[in-house]
Amino acid sequence: MSFEIEGNLVKKFDTESKTSSFQTREFVITTEGTYPQFVKFQLTQDKCQVIDEYQENDKIKVFFDLRGREWQGKYFTNLNAWKVERASNQSSAVAGGSFPDVSQSPPEFTTQNDPFGDMKKEDFDDLPF
Repeated sequence: MSFEIEGNLVKKFDTESKTSSFQTREFVITTEGTYPQFVKFQLTQDKCQVIDEYQENDKIKVFFDLRGREWQGKYFTNLNAWKVERASNQSSAVAGGSFPDVSQSPPEFTTQNDPFGDMKKEDFDDLPF
């Protein structure tokens, strides 16, 4: 199962060699919103370098999987990042497009741009309500 999240890069940690053939690296982002969250991700093996090109405070998008395991009666959950990219500048994207720019005033209404301007009152008299 794959997830993605956008946030600002807070901290990158150094790569750690757990064994001679296994290495990990962690990094933290903070989410935006009313209650920002600090979320720590883990990179493993050849993915450890994907965070190198980003600096603290860069806005990034992280693609990750949830990983969970049991060890000696204890349970652990990791957010296993597998791809990182720069976040898009549009933070208000919705399905099918984005929100309109509300900083511009709407066009002024005239009879020339009225879609019903050529209809007469009689055209509406046959409505049942």
